[in-house]
Amino acid sequence: VQLQASGGGLVQAGGSLRLSCTASQRTFRGYTVAWFRQNPGKGREFVASMHRMNSGSTAYADSVKGRFTISSDSAKNTVYLQMNSLKPEDTAVYYCATGSRIILSNVRNHMAYDYWGQGTQVTVSS
Repeated sequence: VQLQASGGGLVQAGGSLRLSCTASQRTFRGYTVAWFRQNPGKGREFVASMHRMNSGSTAYADSVKGRFTISSDSAKNTVYLQMNSLKPEDTAVYYCATGSRIILSNVRNHMAYDYWGQGTQVTVSS
């Protein structure tokens, strides 16, 4: 599975961005998809996940709950991360990831994911 992440950019605090993650070579059906973020010198941080596309159970980090929304468009084989009310602390490189054998209790663990996109930079200015 190859993942292509896009949609990052520079935005002022309070603004919005929508990230996209498109899979090639196969569909997301039955896979768990997640977004993580990372800053230099820090570990990869869980942001949001959609567990097994056919059930759609979602999870969010406390820091983004109520501001970010993960969604999917099966026709386009794409998963989105809508980010509203952005804060400077949301600045990071955002990665999408997917895997087929991730249990619900492990969706926040980046090591559970098999495939990763290349990352897209999100910068929020104050």
